[in-house]
Amino acid sequence: MAVAIPDELLERVAEKFRMLGDRTRLSILRALLAGEKNVGAVVVETGQNQANVSKHLKMLAEAGMVSRRKEGLQVFYSVGDPLVEQLCRLVCGNIIEEAQAEVDRNRKLLKTWQKRI
Repeated sequence: MAVAIPDELLERVAEKFRMLGDRTRLSILRALLAGEKNVGAVVVETGQNQANVSKHLKMLAEAGMVSRRKEGLQVFYSVGDPLVEQLCRLVCGNIIEEAQAEVDRNRKLLKTWQKRI
């Protein structure tokens, strides 16, 4: 039996989903899932500008989704919440299943249509 989420915690749940609801932040998280990186490496990997990446990294850090480590003048970021990888795996797996089901439906449709020609 599922436990209902108390009203007092719904805002926290909504905040987690807001953090994951932005394409730029998802791109940053994808880069960091491969390992710790500094801002420059995240900029290169995401194709975003430095100011935009820094802004989103700050938001993700404040939400507890990424961790920061300072080394001299460099700041390194990594995924700080195991939930991020779990959610990504769950959602991506679901998208793959949906895509495969669509491919199967289209194959069946084409096969039926080709028999009529």
